[in-house]
Amino acid sequence: MKTNQPIVECVPNFSEGRDMGIIRQITNEIEKHKDVKLLNVDPGEATNRTVVTFVGSPQGIVDAAFDAVRKAGELIDMSKHHGAHPRMGATDVLPLIPVSGITIEECAELARQLAQRIADELAIPCYCYEASALKPEHRNLAVCRAGEYEALPEKLLDPVRQPDFGSRPFDDRIKRTGCTVVGARDFLIAVNFNLNTTSTRRANAIAFDVREKGRPKREGGSLTGKILKDADGKPLMQPGTLKCTKAIGWFIDEYGIAQVSMNMTNLHVTPLHIAFDEVCRCAAARGVRVTGTEIVGLIPKQTLIDAGKYYLEKQHRSTGIPEADIIHIAIKSMGLDDLKPFNPREKVIEYLMEDADKESQSKKLVDLSVKGFAEETSRESPAPGGGTIAAYMGALAAALGTMVANLSSHKRGWDDRWHEFSQWADKGQQLMTELLQLVDEDTAAFNTIMAAFGLPKGTEEERAVRADAIERATRYAAEVPLRTMESSMRTFELCRAMAQEGNPASVSDAGVGALAARTAVLGACLNVKINASQLKDRAIAKTLTMKAEELAALARQAECDILDIVEKKIEI
Repeated sequence: MKTNQPIVECVPNFSEGRDMGIIRQITNEIEKHKDVKLLNVDPGEATNRTVVTFVGSPQGIVDAAFDAVRKAGELIDMSKHHGAHPRMGATDVLPLIPVSGITIEECAELARQLAQRIADELAIPCYCYEASALKPEHRNLAVCRAGEYEALPEKLLDPVRQPDFGSRPFDDRIKRTGCTVVGARDFLIAVNFNLNTTSTRRANAIAFDVREKGRPKREGGSLTGKILKDADGKPLMQPGTLKCTKAIGWFIDEYGIAQVSMNMTNLHVTPLHIAFDEVCRCAAARGVRVTGTEIVGLIPKQTLIDAGKYYLEKQHRSTGIPEADIIHIAIKSMGLDDLKPFNPREKVIEYLMEDADKESQSKKLVDLSVKGFAEETSRESPAPGGGTIAAYMGALAAALGTMVANLSSHKRGWDDRWHEFSQWADKGQQLMTELLQLVDEDTAAFNTIMAAFGLPKGTEEERAVRADAIERATRYAAEVPLRTMESSMRTFELCRAMAQEGNPASVSDAGVGALAARTAVLGACLNVKINASQLKDRAIAKTLTMKAEELAALARQAECDILDIVEKKIEI
């Protein structure tokens, strides 16, 4: 799947943890979908339950989850199921979790649609829980699953406790499949904070300081006073400092240290870097130091990006640096490599998906070395060609402007201007990313034309289909370089600002950036024109060409203006 599209995680729990043959048949249903990637299969013999984790596009996730539920319903007989974990269905719980590019509300709507589809097409009754709940009481999974499988005959007849979709009297089908709870929840991170102590007592004290639940209140506010209780006899709690967190302290024999073990249930409310800093503060107050952080399982990329930028800003450093550098700062700032090496390619969901794409697709041009890119261009094949090179020139223009911004942000004596230049660098990184994507898209557009010309043309109908495909592909091939022109035009603003306001020692770099931007715009203009000239729809061809010529004229003027600034600053 394309990793710049919305990504959803799905973590279904199936009521089978002992027969690997059944488990494999279920996971095979997931793996047959090209738009998803199976990340983890965790069977438990005592619980007789398997937790499966896969990620993908929203529609890919929904389709794969449906097929897995169908297969589980065929293979697992709940009337014969026994295990230590609460359960009421062959597919017991099925949460959808937003990773990137999609909201929890959108996942909740997907979950409701999936629950109704499972009920309608598979005859498996479904509850909706957490963010997708249709009844307030159903937000709590324990309420939906109360009484477990054995209570279903009674619950299905109770208007208050029956499922949201597909409720009917207990029959042979439900006897076999049970009911499924489908929902949407935020991404949960399991994290352990390493301490320079072996004391579980100290670790627990820190955990109680920070976790949302906090600790019981005691008489006189002491640690040993009598626990205060409410009118119902329940302990009164003193909340901790971090919302949406659960934490305890424990000792790990493998490492010989105590840890604060934390589950973070809403990263929008309490981000990882805020939790790390707060645990550090509370630990220091108790004479303990946090030596690092251990991530259990996988993590969304944005969590590390947010952390890296947070620590860069605390240092008054530019955040407009490459993504890998930002993540490196996050790793070092929170000590993610304290106990063992932390490899983002193995821990970050988006990177795992990118690597899966690379295994199944031909290598992208932007992944080639500089020498390899030049050699590929020089070959007798017509692509990559001028449009691709134009996009790359635009990316280099953005890169040069960004470099000047970052040098200016860290210039001695300009400390009070770091944020100004950091903002310019952020804009430059965004432009560079856009233009690098257009490098491969321009070549893909050309290949689309070639594919259209290769369509059959033996009959009148085939010739009509072929002609339409060629027209659409040609228009697309003209629109891509026009987008290159538009993105490249925005790099002039960056280069002009850096020529005027940036580090004087790097003003020539801003000038070269302007030259590269002009080449990008004029080169892409030629590709707009040559493709537009092949369009049968002359009105569209004229519109595309006029827009390209307007941008080309603006680019020539912008280049002259910036070079004038540069020349005046480097006059001898």
